[in-house]
Amino acid sequence: MIIKLIQPKMTLRPMDTGLKIRMSPPLGLLTIAAMFEHDHTIIIENENVEKIDYESPVDLVGISITVDMLDRAILIAEKFRKRNIPVVAGGIHVTAVPEDVSPFFDAVSVGLAEKTWPSIIADMQKGTLKKVYRCGDPIRSKDIVPPAYHLLDKRKYLYTNIISTSRGCPFQCDFCYNSCEACKDVYVNRPVAHVLEDIKAIGRRHIMFIDDNLIGNPQWTLELVKALKPLHIKWNAAVSANIVQMPKLLDEMRESGCQSLFIGFESINDSSLTGVHKVQNHVNQFDQLVHELHRRGIMINASFVFGLDSDDPQTFQNTLQWIISHKIETVTSHILTPYPGTALYERMASDGRITTFDYSLYNTANVVFSPANMTPEELFLGYKKIYKDIYSWKNIFRRMPRAKSQWLPYLMFNIFYRKYGRFTDWLCRHITYERIGRISEKVSYWI
Repeated sequence: MIIKLIQPKMTLRPMDTGLKIRMSPPLGLLTIAAMFEHDHTIIIENENVEKIDYESPVDLVGISITVDMLDRAILIAEKFRKRNIPVVAGGIHVTAVPEDVSPFFDAVSVGLAEKTWPSIIADMQKGTLKKVYRCGDPIRSKDIVPPAYHLLDKRKYLYTNIISTSRGCPFQCDFCYNSCEACKDVYVNRPVAHVLEDIKAIGRRHIMFIDDNLIGNPQWTLELVKALKPLHIKWNAAVSANIVQMPKLLDEMRESGCQSLFIGFESINDSSLTGVHKVQNHVNQFDQLVHELHRRGIMINASFVFGLDSDDPQTFQNTLQWIISHKIETVTSHILTPYPGTALYERMASDGRITTFDYSLYNTANVVFSPANMTPEELFLGYKKIYKDIYSWKNIFRRMPRAKSQWLPYLMFNIFYRKYGRFTDWLCRHITYERIGRISEKVSYWI
């Protein structure tokens, strides 16, 4: 069969540029491709970097969907279904609310591709495609399929040196998809040997691990970072704030080449965190967490969510002051968004607080609910202003790392990605994203 796998175009937030959509390739589609490339012809089309070919021969189409891409995915599916080509929808939004999505597609994949797509392909070949495919049993470590990295056109992306070492997360914060029914209690790590094989296949000296939480199983993480030491690479990852309780693991991470960590602080208000069951975060440990990372030379990408029920207009200024005083190297901010299927969505829908069901707005840059202690306009304007304030020239220099060895990567990210991303995007389009990405990797590696 000829199988076409499609990533619909994402919606950009006010602070995003073309760099956002070129940041990295869709690993989910590359995973499905790896499962079937030896027996079928696989075509991958990422609408963020290329046009979709609606006319070429194809037997089956698969579309990966996040909530803000749903409307676009439905339009794409309609064009193929008019040609009598079956369309299968998958991805996190489909997994969260399959009953809402299924009318627009011939079949939906609920859960992990490794546990659903073999049945989809088998039934397609028999002419017995079903409407819904679910994971029949839990995925095992050895079942996780590595992406088909060799199918990538690296010229189209800033970074292709990305690796997923796990599936799921051990925590179930109310606003996260891990709180939806199909994602609960799903957490499994890949064999460390398989991760090392991916690093070898990528062939780069700088790796980005893109798991929800690299320390979901600290013993496994310790095994991984010890195995990374002989490779002499540098790497980044996302971890939960409870890593502050794991100083020995932090030591090993630093010695194995860890350069920075993405951490979901979410709020500096304990009651805000409690309200969404962010049980792994304790505000009274945040100062120590920052200290432990900085004294090991590990930079921080701090994530914050604004609009939690204990937030008010003063929250933005308080958060900004905390970020500056702690010299947080970079910040990712979001407006609280009740993704369909999550515990937060169910609670807000029950309380009548959701104000729009236009899912194209559900990209964490729009107010789609009634905040508890501020107006929607105050939330939106506060969100935009804190981004502007964080990346003002004054605050870029106030947040400069104390270690001079970190100044260059810090300034490159804050200036060329955050502050002047549109210029960098223009430069990438003229030089190729891959070459600019390699330059930034080399700078980060050699300093």
